Amino acid sequence: MTVVRVALCFLMIQSIFKDITVKTETMDVCASCHKNATCNDKTDGSGGKVCNCMYGFVGNGRTYCQDKDECQLGKICGDHTKCHNTYGSYYCTCLAGYSPSNHMNTFIPNDGTYCHDIDECGVQGVCGEGGLCHNTEGDFTCSCQTGYTVQDGSEPFNPNWDAAYCKVIDCGSPPSVLHAEQLSPTITHYNSELQYGCREGFQWKRGQNSSVCGLDGKWHGPSLVCEEIQCGSPPVLPHSVLFWNGVSKIGSVALYGCDVGYRSLVTGNVSVCESDGQWSNPDYSCEAHCGPAPEVPHAEVAWDNSTAVIHRCVKGHYRHTGSDISICDITGKWQIASLHCKELKLTVNNLVVINERCLRWNAENEGYREKYTVTFVGLRDFEQLFSDRRKKIFSSSALWPVLCLNLLPATNYTITITTESTRATSTVTANTSIPVPPTPEIKYSEVEASSLTLKLRRSTNTLDSICMYQVFVIPVEGVMLFDCSSSVSPRFLAQQRCDRGYVTAQIQLSGLAAEINFTVGDQQLYGDFFNAHLENGRDYYIILRTVCQWGKSRTQSCVIWAKARGTSYIMKISALVTVGSIGAVGSVIVMGYWYSWYCKKSSPRFISAAI
Repeated sequence: MTVVRVALCFLMIQSIFKDITVKTETMDVCASCHKNATCNDKTDGSGGKVCNCMYGFVGNGRTYCQDKDECQLGKICGDHTKCHNTYGSYYCTCLAGYSPSNHMNTFIPNDGTYCHDIDECGVQGVCGEGGLCHNTEGDFTCSCQTGYTVQDGSEPFNPNWDAAYCKVIDCGSPPSVLHAEQLSPTITHYNSELQYGCREGFQWKRGQNSSVCGLDGKWHGPSLVCEEIQCGSPPVLPHSVLFWNGVSKIGSVALYGCDVGYRSLVTGNVSVCESDGQWSNPDYSCEAHCGPAPEVPHAEVAWDNSTAVIHRCVKGHYRHTGSDISICDITGKWQIASLHCKELKLTVNNLVVINERCLRWNAENEGYREKYTVTFVGLRDFEQLFSDRRKKIFSSSALWPVLCLNLLPATNYTITITTESTRATSTVTANTSIPVPPTPEIKYSEVEASSLTLKLRRSTNTLDSICMYQVFVIPVEGVMLFDCSSSVSPRFLAQQRCDRGYVTAQIQLSGLAAEINFTVGDQQLYGDFFNAHLENGRDYYIILRTVCQWGKSRTQSCVIWAKARGTSYIMKISALVTVGSIGAVGSVIVMGYWYSWYCKKSSPRFISAAI
């Protein structure tokens, strides 16, 4: 019976719970969640819902979800931090002396932020003047530099909560020294050094003359001892008398006088005891007096200091033999010089010019070394503004002196020589010749053309105004000799034969450019010369001659400029060049094979003549 009752009770309870479960399953669980909770799916796979408190809250999710205090969980923020709880969350800050690694005022450590020590010593002057900063974990301390001492406290100290500070060491007023004075400016800080010196009338006897401010705030030194200066007895000088009162301190005076028969050669006979402990004017010396300088025949005094005299021969005489010095001896007598002066008869005779640049003359000087002044003036009649005026000093003892001068070419010179001792003069004139003109820079070429353009480069010269270029056209036929020194300048229009050379152009150098182009055969007049057209089928040598002419003087130089080759035949040519100067042609022998050609006498271009 009891068993039956138990079974009935179980069935009734099961029916009640079943009814409750059915009712629950029909309820909306999410609608019953707390406001600080969220509704989520169950994790048992039943498909049901469940209420869970949100992050930062704890509870059953339905009837309550209260704030969770994370700061009670221990050192949740890390070392050197302070935790701050908020409703549903929290945040962290660093303690004083520390700074967050994210450089923000607050942080949550789940982003890796931590607090590290702040180096307060990085702030200049954090410990004040004279202070040394020492960083510590989360703080700093201060001590004083050398030369400073801590005040109102002890070391180490922190100025944020201590009253201590660093003050510079000051030794106060400098010490005084007997008979001495301070030489350097007054600075009383630690390690300052003062210099002392003895006053006027006193001298440094012993001890150190400096004083230094120490760490103890006291002056160390000086130990200088100054004593009054004494010059002692005045020096005794030969042949003199001393007048002195026996006092030898600074400013004391002693007087000197010379013995009878002597005199002083220096001014001032007073000696004074000076600040260096020495008597002034110790060189006052009495010497025997010989009187006026002695006379030497035909000589004069060049130098005299009363004890020695140097003589020299008067103008018109020269030193022949003997010493030129007279000496006053200790007995007061002159030892007279043995100088013998001989009359000078020096002249300038038979003055001639040698090789246009050297002078030679007869001096008649008897071996006497004479000094000559040579002046020379050069003028050019073809260059009005030109003038060469120079002077040269020349010495020689030769009987026939020779002097070479650097005279300019193509110039009329007037040369005058004057002797220094007798003022004898002589004048001569000289006309310098023209040098061989420089050969222009050309490039030799061989061309096949009836007319050709040639080029040259020249350097300017002071003689360009009397120089010109002549362009010769020489037909290449048989054997022919070209004489560069010939004065003949054959014209094309005056030729009697058309197989000889001629001048095709004459060009003055004055005003000509450094580089010129010249076309052979352009049928133009150049000066009085016709630049005739070259005949086809013939070979020609083009020779450039530079001619410089001044009065009767003439120089020239030649160079083969080019060869124009005909096109109607083949020709073998050889040239022999005799050089008259560098790059210049003296004579040119042209050898070749004869060929026949027709000379049209009706055309003036083919008329030629012998050179």
